[in-house]
Amino acid sequence: MRPLIRTARSCLLRARVRAMATLLMAPPAAAAISSSSSTRPIFSSSRPSRILLARFFPAAPAPAGARGLRTSAAAAAVEVGGVKIARDDVVKEDDPTNNVPDTIFSKIGLQLHRRDNHPLGILKNTIYDYFDKNFAGQFDKFDDLCPLVSVKQNFDDVLVPADHVSRSYNDTYYVDSQTVLRCHTSAHQAELLRDGHTHFLVTGDVYRRDSIDSTHYPVFHQMEGFRVFSPDDWSGSGMDGTAYAAADLKKTLEGLARHLFGAVEMRWVDTYFPFTNPSFELEIYFQDDWLEVLGCGVTEQEILKRNGRTDHVAWAFGLGLERLAMVLFDIPDIRLFWSNDKRFTSQFSEGKLDVKFKPFSKFPPCYKDMSFWINDAFTENNLCEVVRGIAGDLVEEVKLIDNFTNKKGMTSHCYRIAYRSMERSLTDEEINSLQLNVRETVKNKLNVELR
Repeated sequence: MRPLIRTARSCLLRARVRAMATLLMAPPAAAAISSSSSTRPIFSSSRPSRILLARFFPAAPAPAGARGLRTSAAAAAVEVGGVKIARDDVVKEDDPTNNVPDTIFSKIGLQLHRRDNHPLGILKNTIYDYFDKNFAGQFDKFDDLCPLVSVKQNFDDVLVPADHVSRSYNDTYYVDSQTVLRCHTSAHQAELLRDGHTHFLVTGDVYRRDSIDSTHYPVFHQMEGFRVFSPDDWSGSGMDGTAYAAADLKKTLEGLARHLFGAVEMRWVDTYFPFTNPSFELEIYFQDDWLEVLGCGVTEQEILKRNGRTDHVAWAFGLGLERLAMVLFDIPDIRLFWSNDKRFTSQFSEGKLDVKFKPFSKFPPCYKDMSFWINDAFTENNLCEVVRGIAGDLVEEVKLIDNFTNKKGMTSHCYRIAYRSMERSLTDEEINSLQLNVRETVKNKLNVELR
């Protein structure tokens, strides 16, 4: 029997031993793949608006103005799924392959989805209720799995191509060259299949380097559903296994959409994901617009074969809890999910999905512009990481408002940074200090020339 409490180092060691069976892509190659607006093979996004979903599937960071955060909260070990994770297991300044800041480590273990009175916990439990009612005792539920996974688990096990942009340092938080903070809950799919699970729901916090606006945050929450069928399940149905699984998938998810949103119009959109074929997106007509609810599909046979399920078929779906909760509860800014302000938290109660968020403040934003000449290594995600590391949740948006290339071939970008607290008014002195810190750090860390 394995111990109830393990260290992150022992967890990572086991992950690396499992990963030795497959040649892992070296992150330096991945780092060469850069994109300021990446396309990820993940079922769902945290965006509440209609997007191109080649993503089958972003705490209150450090205190504003903090540089090189060393608070007791960041230094203390946290425990997730029986694994103790210390700061030094995740944040490694002396490892050139590590790009995890303290602001991200501070979110590990908070597990908003496990709080029954939190909008994400309420939504998770409502989805559980649907599966318990319609598939009593069939689906195993996991919501406390360690977010530290191997590159193999996060990418190779779900057939993400070796040159895919999602593997890059620009998009993913690397703990070291072989370990990442999971980008999606699908990272646990193969291991659960090997452990004998055939029906399961996996919920957890996932991590992505991303842009800054009201719908993106570097930590958000996903749920994945997975169901395996044996030949006996579809024999006599008049359909082959793939058609049978696709039909069951659509029926199941249409029922889930009605459970969450009521009697709404729905439509299925064909799409592509590397780990399902065929692949679909489910959209509903809600509040006078088409809303993408989730991505899904029939699991690629290669995944099943690798994990001992030859001759079986399966379906999988993934959804982002934040993007659905923002719609269901009328929450306008993704930062609010991380708020401990009682004016926010007191509005929600266990089991109540019909609550609409009532704004408790409208503090004005303050805008600061910053222009600089970029270099070949510049990416917008790197800029956002710097700004978040200094301003934390006081930064509301970072937006490119102008760019041009001069006769010498030098390209200039101008970004507008919006600062706003959802809980108090910011002072001019405070904002000016933040902006000065941002400018100096961007200049020194990103090696750009300020204008």
